[in-house]
Amino acid sequence: MKVKLTASALAIAAAATTASARDQVQIAGSSTVLPYATIVAEAFGENFDFPTPVVEGGGSGAGRKKMCEGLGANTIDIANSSSRIKPSDIELCASNGVNEIMEVRFGYDGIVFASDINGPAFAFTPADWFNALARQVAVDGKLVDNSNGKWSDVNGDLPAQEILAFIPGTKHGTREVFDKKVLEAGCKATGAYDIYLAAAEGDSDKKKQKAAKKACHALRTDGLSVDIDGDYTETLARLDANTQAIGVFGLSFYQNNTDKLIVATMDGVTPSTETVASGEYPVSRPLYFYVKKAHLGVIPGLQEYIDFFVSDDMAGPDGPLAEYGLVSDPELAKTQEMVANGTPMAPMN
Repeated sequence: MKVKLTASALAIAAAATTASARDQVQIAGSSTVLPYATIVAEAFGENFDFPTPVVEGGGSGAGRKKMCEGLGANTIDIANSSSRIKPSDIELCASNGVNEIMEVRFGYDGIVFASDINGPAFAFTPADWFNALARQVAVDGKLVDNSNGKWSDVNGDLPAQEILAFIPGTKHGTREVFDKKVLEAGCKATGAYDIYLAAAEGDSDKKKQKAAKKACHALRTDGLSVDIDGDYTETLARLDANTQAIGVFGLSFYQNNTDKLIVATMDGVTPSTETVASGEYPVSRPLYFYVKKAHLGVIPGLQEYIDFFVSDDMAGPDGPLAEYGLVSDPELAKTQEMVANGTPMAPMN
């Protein structure tokens, strides 16, 4: 019997033939996930008869975009991401023939706010950060341009230190979480969101809410809020040169630099592995990597690498990723089963 192949199947088959020319797993994406993936890749190279995977950074959004460029040896196999994939990413993938993606959640991390270890301690709320960095803030029920210059202008209980914040650039997954769990939360707490919502245009409540949230993300442009497009090492270097500044980091990075940094509380909770695992710390997020399923069985070592990554030996509570700062996923066994079965992610709601 002659087997008929769809255009999609033929494209995957052609890509598979091309991809077989490469024998090394290629990965790009999140700066937050980068050290974890590097640890796994190096251990994989030492313990398996496959070349050590190539792991690069560049940001979550950039990694997902690279993964969605298409199939074949000239495209990456895995995108690391510190925020969940977007519907627009999936649409881009589909337009380039990448129709099945595996979503692998391997643990959790917190977003922390840290400064020079010799400086004062800070106890923040999301409202403090919104009032410090937002382009406009709510005053007496109206929105006005942000003129706060010191943290004590934002909150009298904070130190009288000049506002200067180094935050992740917009291509980073950390920024997406910062926007939602810090800026949006602070916008709502200060009443600014309600003002934006009342003025929002749109033919549905959903569109008006989306517009209001977007407005909450608008930051001041006078130099007190600085986007960092590099990884956390660049943020740390900026703090070394500006000891009065506050930087936004991943928990694990902070935990590996406690000799240089002092961490702030958020809503009265100190970030730690325990408070992130329990959900007590309010600014935490799951970490992911996304696998191009069409490359499984084609790129040597790809299946073995992802199995190894989510194994108890690596991602479990007593593994090297936890030692570095990863909060182990309590549902890791489900992830292991999904990876072993090659189950692609379901359609997003």
